[in-house]
Amino acid sequence: MTEITLYHASPSRSSIVLWMLEELGQPYDVQLINLQKGENLSPQYLAINPMGKVPTIKHRGVVISEVSAICTYLADEFPEAKLNVPVGDPRRGPYLRWMFFGPSVIEPAVIDGRYPRKEEPRRATLGYGDFDTVMNVLAQATGAANPYLLGEQFTAADVVIGSQLRWGMMFGLIPQRPEFVAYVDRLNARPAAQRAREKDADYQKQQEAQ
Repeated sequence: MTEITLYHASPSRSSIVLWMLEELGQPYDVQLINLQKGENLSPQYLAINPMGKVPTIKHRGVVISEVSAICTYLADEFPEAKLNVPVGDPRRGPYLRWMFFGPSVIEPAVIDGRYPRKEEPRRATLGYGDFDTVMNVLAQATGAANPYLLGEQFTAADVVIGSQLRWGMMFGLIPQRPEFVAYVDRLNARPAAQRAREKDADYQKQQEAQ
């Protein structure tokens, strides 16, 4: 009996956690949530995640939502996978920075770029500042990645940041800078990333057939 259940819609933000689980190497179950049918707003699912969002995981009766919180939790819960940086290691600061840079900086910058506001907001009111600065900071970090954000160790931070970059470039929301392309290509070559994409494609077919 598996101890981890992923509530997943394909493709969506929960695809990030699907990749994370493949990297983890632990058994897990997937429960598909059809967003088009509104299954995320059913009383049964809202009892698990009142926000009606995916991803959500259950592990030993504990419910965790929000992508970076899930990935941080899993990396710490299964340290043998070496996807985290433990407390006490000075690299944990940069690791946590990148873990939360994705949802709190990259995603809002990209979404604001895709759906412009009617009135130009003051830069100081935005948590990410401005889009160009976000892209420049990312380009510097991915350009220096050797081969990963924290050097030779692949971590959950690469899962989070790599997923954001891959998704953004795929839909033309993030420019295909050479640093981004080279970094994402390295991540795409990982066997766990390839397995996750193959599974996600199958899950998408299952949802569409429903």
